Amino acid sequence: MDTRAMARHFAESMIGHRNSLAGKAEDAVKVQYALHQTATGLTDRQEDHHKASRTVLEHWRGSNSEGFEKRSGRLGRQLKTTADAARDAEKIVAGVSGVLTTGHTRARQAVDEYLDKATRLLDAGVAVGSQAALLKAVAAAADLEPRYTKETTAAVRHARSELEDAARKLRALEREVEHDGVADARADPTKGRTRPAKARERGRARTIVSSARSQLGVRENPPGSNRNPYGPTAAWCSSFATSMWRKAGVDIPVLPFTGDVYRWGQRHGKAYTKLAAARPGDVLLFGSGPQSPATSTHIGIVEKVSGNTVTLIEGNSGDAVRRNTHRLDSGKFYGGVHP
Repeated sequence: MDTRAMARHFAESMIGHRNSLAGKAEDAVKVQYALHQTATGLTDRQEDHHKASRTVLEHWRGSNSEGFEKRSGRLGRQLKTTADAARDAEKIVAGVSGVLTTGHTRARQAVDEYLDKATRLLDAGVAVGSQAALLKAVAAAADLEPRYTKETTAAVRHARSELEDAARKLRALEREVEHDGVADARADPTKGRTRPAKARERGRARTIVSSARSQLGVRENPPGSNRNPYGPTAAWCSSFATSMWRKAGVDIPVLPFTGDVYRWGQRHGKAYTKLAAARPGDVLLFGSGPQSPATSTHIGIVEKVSGNTVTLIEGNSGDAVRRNTHRLDSGKFYGGVHP
C-alpha cells in the first residue's frame, strides 16, 4: 500500500493552497521586476530629454523658443510623474510579494508536516496487519487533516486580503498619474482607431493557439520531476495554460491549480458550463468542479472544436505538452473559460 499517496489524497486541498500561493508569489516577483525596469527606463528617458532640450535651447533664441521650452518642461514633468508612480507601484508589489512568499512557505511547511505525520500513522496501521488497525489509522489521518487545512486556508485568505489592498492602492496611484501619453495607453493618439472587440478577441485566440502549438513536445526535465518552464515545480498543466494566455496579453497570473483558473473566469464573467460555448483559445476544465485538485483534475487549451469533439493542447500530459482529442462531454469537463 502506498501510504504516502493516501496521505496526499487527504491533503489535496492544502496542496492546492500551497501551489496557488507559489504561482502568485512567482507572478508578483515578475511584476515587481517589470515595474523596476519601467521606472528605470522612464528616468533615463527623462534625463536624456532634459539634456537634449537644454542643448537645443543653448543654441536657439527666437520667437518660438519659449513655447518649445514650456512644452519640453511639461514632457519632462510627465515623465518624472510616471517614473515616480512606477517606483511607488514597485514598492506596493514588493510588499505583496513578501506576503505571498511567506504564505507559500507557511503552506508548504503545513503540507510537509501533515504528510509526514499522516504517513507515519498509516504505516503503523499497515504494520499491525489487521483491517481494524488500518481503518483506525485512516480515521486518524483524516481527523488530522482539518487543522492543517485551516492553516493553509488562513495563509490564502491573508494573501488574498493583501492582494485586494494592493489593488486598491494601485488604482489610487493610477488616478494620481496624468494621462501623459508615455505610459498610459488611454492617451493613444490614434484614439478612435482601435480594433473592434471581436477582432481583438479573434487575434488573441490565434496568438494563444499559436503559442501553445509552439510548445508541443516540451517535456519535464528530468522526467517525472514536475520541473517545467512555465511555473513552480508542481503539477503544471494549469501553469502551462495560464502562461500561454499571458503571452497573448491576458491579464491573469500563472495559476498552478486548475480550479483557480475557473474561479478567475467566474470573477471576470468569462466562465461557462455549457460546453457548446467552447472556442479556440479557451481552456476546458476536466473533472466535476473547481473545489479542489480531487474535483478539478486537469486543463487544456482548445485548439479546435469539430462537432462533438474537441482538440486540446495540454501541458503535463504524460510529462509533456501534447495534443489530445476528446469528446465534448460534461462527464469529462465541468466547464470552460474564455481568455
